[in-house]
Amino acid sequence: MTDHDQISRRTAVTAVAATAALLPFAGAATAHAQEAAAQGSFFQHGIASGDPLPDGVLLWTRVTPTEAATPGSGQGPATKVSWQVASDKGFTSVVARGTLTTSAAADHTVKADVRGLHPATHYYYRFTVDGQHSPVGRTRTAPAHDIAAGNVRFGVVSCANWESGYFSPYRHLAARTELDAVLHVGDYLYEYKSGEYPEFKYVVRPHTPAHELLTLADYRMRHGAHKTDPDAMAMHAMHPVIAIWDDHEFADNAWKGGAVNHTADTEGPWSARMAAAKQAYFEWMPVRPSIAGTTYRRLRFGTLADLHLLDLRSFRDAQAKPGSGDVDDPGRTITGRAQLDWLKSGLERSDTAWRLVGTSVMISQVAFGAVPAKLLGPLAEILGIPKEGLAINTDQWDGYTDDRRELLGHLSDRGIDNTVFLTGDIHMAWANEVPLQAATYPADRAVATEFVVTSVTSDNVDDFLHVAPHTVSMAGVAAIKAANRHVKWLDMDSHGYGVLDVTAERTQMDYFAISDKTDPQATSTLLRSYLTRTGSQQVERADQPLI
Repeated sequence: MTDHDQISRRTAVTAVAATAALLPFAGAATAHAQEAAAQGSFFQHGIASGDPLPDGVLLWTRVTPTEAATPGSGQGPATKVSWQVASDKGFTSVVARGTLTTSAAADHTVKADVRGLHPATHYYYRFTVDGQHSPVGRTRTAPAHDIAAGNVRFGVVSCANWESGYFSPYRHLAARTELDAVLHVGDYLYEYKSGEYPEFKYVVRPHTPAHELLTLADYRMRHGAHKTDPDAMAMHAMHPVIAIWDDHEFADNAWKGGAVNHTADTEGPWSARMAAAKQAYFEWMPVRPSIAGTTYRRLRFGTLADLHLLDLRSFRDAQAKPGSGDVDDPGRTITGRAQLDWLKSGLERSDTAWRLVGTSVMISQVAFGAVPAKLLGPLAEILGIPKEGLAINTDQWDGYTDDRRELLGHLSDRGIDNTVFLTGDIHMAWANEVPLQAATYPADRAVATEFVVTSVTSDNVDDFLHVAPHTVSMAGVAAIKAANRHVKWLDMDSHGYGVLDVTAERTQMDYFAISDKTDPQATSTLLRSYLTRTGSQQVERADQPLI
C-alpha cells in the first residue's frame, strides 16, 4: 500500500479579517453551484476537491453532455473537459491547467489529480466544456511535511440520509472558511428504497431512484442526486473533503461476504453489488482509491498530525450474534490482517504530535446496563441489534474484540500516545476515553481518546420515538454513562456536525446541533466542547469553544 505521507497540515489559522474576506465567496459559490444545476448546464452536479497533499489536490466534477446523459443512464458522448487552478478566484493567475476526456464508462465523472502546487495554500479551480465554465471551487493544500503548523482544523460529519432531512450541517461547514478540510467518516448516502428508513409518513424528500440500490446504475443515480443538494454543493465547493465509507454506501451492516440488507436469492451475488457500489463511489467522490480499490490510506499534516483512514467493510467477517462468545473469537476480524498491520505500523512510525484515526464505527467499549424498556426498540434500530436486549453492538469494534485488544495493546506496549479516533455511524455524539479494559477503568488507564459525531440527518432516538429531543432519552444517557465510566459525554438526539482543531498542546472537538433537520434553513448551535491534552489520553470539557 502506498502511504500518502505527502499530505501535510496547514499553518495557523489566519486572522478573523482574512476569514471574513472570504465569506462573500462562500455565498457566491453556493449560488453558482445552484445556478449550474439549471437545465442545459454541462455542470449540474457541482465541483469538489479532496485528499489534499502538500503539493496537490484531487479535483472532481461531473458533466452532462446531453439531456439524456443523466447519472446511471449509460448515455452521452465522450466529452473533452479542461480544468484550471489559479491563485485567485478571478483566474488572472492560473498556476496549473490540463484537459482530459470522460465518457459514459465513467458516468461522465471527471477527476484531475493536480500536482506542483505550494503547501498550505488556498487555490481556486474550475472546469470548462465548450467554453462553458463550471462553478468556481476553493481548495487548500496541506502543509509541508517538516512544517510545524500552529493548528489544523477539520469539519467532521457522518450519516446523511436524504429522506430524513436537509443537509444543513454541510451549509454551516461551508461557511467555516478557516477549515483545512472536511472529514466524512461514512454513510455519505443510504441504499434503502424510498420510505423504508424513515417510514413513508416521515419522509422529508424522496430518494432517487425510489427503489433499493442494487446495480451500478442505481448507485450512480443516487450519488448524482446527492450532488445536486445545494448544501452539499456548497460544502464541496468551499473545502476539500476527505472521505471513507461505512456500510450504507453498500448496504446495511455490510461485511466482506454480504450484508443484513442483502438477500442473494432475490438480489443477486453480493460481490457484484459491492463492486458496483465501489465503482460508483470512486467515480462520484473526490477520493483517491488506495490498494485494491479500498479507502484505507494515510494523509500527513506536517509535524502536527497523521490521519489514518480505515476501511472497515471490505475485509471484515460477518457480525457475531449479540451476547455470544463469538465476539472474542481471534479468528474473526473487522480490519483484515493486512490493514491492521498497516495501521499498527503507521501509528508506531508516526513522528507527528498527534495520530488521528478515521474509523467509521466506534472503537470504545460500550456496556448498556439497565436501559429503560421504552428505549430498547429505538436504540436497537439505530445500533442494528436484536430488540430482546442490548448486550452489545456487534457491528462496531465491540463485535471484534481480538482486533481491538491487539490494537489498543499495541498503543500501550509501544508507548504510543496522543491517538484520537474520529468516528460516526451511530447517530449520537460521544466524547470517550478508550481504556484497555473498560471493566477495570479507571484502574486500567486509557490509551487513546475518541470523538464521535452525530448524524447529519439519519434518525436517532427522539426521531424513532417521535418525542421532543432530550426528554425520554435522558434516562438512557444516564444508564449508559453509569455502566461506562470512560464515556464522558453522550447526546442521543441531536443532528449536526463537529469541528476538530489540533494544536501541539491539545485536540479539541466542538459539537454543533442544527435546529431542525426538516428545515432547509436550519440554524446551528454549539452543544459542547471537549478536548484531550497532549500526553494525557483523557477527555475534559473545554473552557471555551474554538474561534
